[in-house]
Amino acid sequence: MAHWLNEEHGMMREAVRRFAEKEIAPVSEQLWEQQAFPYEIWKRSAQLGFTGLPYPEAYDGGGGSWLSFVIVLEELARVDCAVANSLMANSSVASLLSNYGSEAQKQAFLRPILNGQRIGSIGLTEPNAGSDAANIATRAVQDGDHWIITGAKTFISNSGTEISGPVVIAAVTGTREDGRKEISNFIVPAGTPGFSTGRKLTKIGWRASSTCELHFDRCKIPAANLLGTRGHGLRQTLAQISTGRILIGALALGILQGSLDRSRAYMKERTAFGKPLTDFQALQFKLADMATHAHAARLMLYDAAAAKDAGQRFDQQASMAKLFATERAMEAAHQAIQIHGGYGIISEYPVARAFGDAKVLEIVEGTSEIQRMIISRELLAQ
Repeated sequence: MAHWLNEEHGMMREAVRRFAEKEIAPVSEQLWEQQAFPYEIWKRSAQLGFTGLPYPEAYDGGGGSWLSFVIVLEELARVDCAVANSLMANSSVASLLSNYGSEAQKQAFLRPILNGQRIGSIGLTEPNAGSDAANIATRAVQDGDHWIITGAKTFISNSGTEISGPVVIAAVTGTREDGRKEISNFIVPAGTPGFSTGRKLTKIGWRASSTCELHFDRCKIPAANLLGTRGHGLRQTLAQISTGRILIGALALGILQGSLDRSRAYMKERTAFGKPLTDFQALQFKLADMATHAHAARLMLYDAAAAKDAGQRFDQQASMAKLFATERAMEAAHQAIQIHGGYGIISEYPVARAFGDAKVLEIVEGTSEIQRMIISRELLAQ
């Protein structure tokens, strides 16, 4: 056991793994085929304390560590990455509310997404503003003691379910002295007039994680729903990005480990040309690479999470861990399909479903190219 892990971490891993194998694995294919949000699993995750694990107990959080949360996401993603992503995306909203929300906002909006009554969404991405977040076009205009929001968002995880809301959206609220856009964050509850959910997006992965377009047609919210300081929206969101990269890396680690576990089990069961698959060195090497990469990714991610828990800087570590884990997860998912042969491309087999999930991870929370830009910039600044 690594020096930063203790008995509590081991017990957490065992509990999550039992939950994932018993309650998620049997319905994973059905969720994938139907693109259905797992309401019962979400409810049960909340009861077990997974949804609010690293957040304050005062708001129904678990008061746990980020390292423990990484382990939770890893074990869930090992079985179904889409289910794990619902918790990950919810945590992004929880971090914004926990770090910048007023006491009233925390009571009204943070508590329900930590105890599982609701599920939160981040509304940052737009059709023409992905990695270039400063290019958002959604606008918010103050009208007395209200804000009027007009615009659209896309690729929004956790949207479109019966328990979705609140969504924290970024909107342009003016122009700075240097000519750049002033961007602020707002809390928009479900059911607010002028706020509607558009089409549900069909993805190659994360199919059980509901992802929709959002529309704001003169959506009117109270002035009290401004999150934190006006004009600090982008700063607030970017401050959570490194944490998000650790968590996306945890999902990738789950896929990596799941690909290894399934490939090893399949090789022990199958024969070809009169010999067990375990006798073929080419396949043995694939397992060796998966195991090596899973171990390296785990060390990187746990180190970054431990640094966050200790209050140390971890931005570069997070980008490195996210880059390595997601690219190696994609590679492992590919090789797992090769090992499974024809069965590997049938959706009833988890390795097929994991392949699409792995590709998504190389895109969200900053593409691999963005991570390389961040890492190289940090290195050259030293």
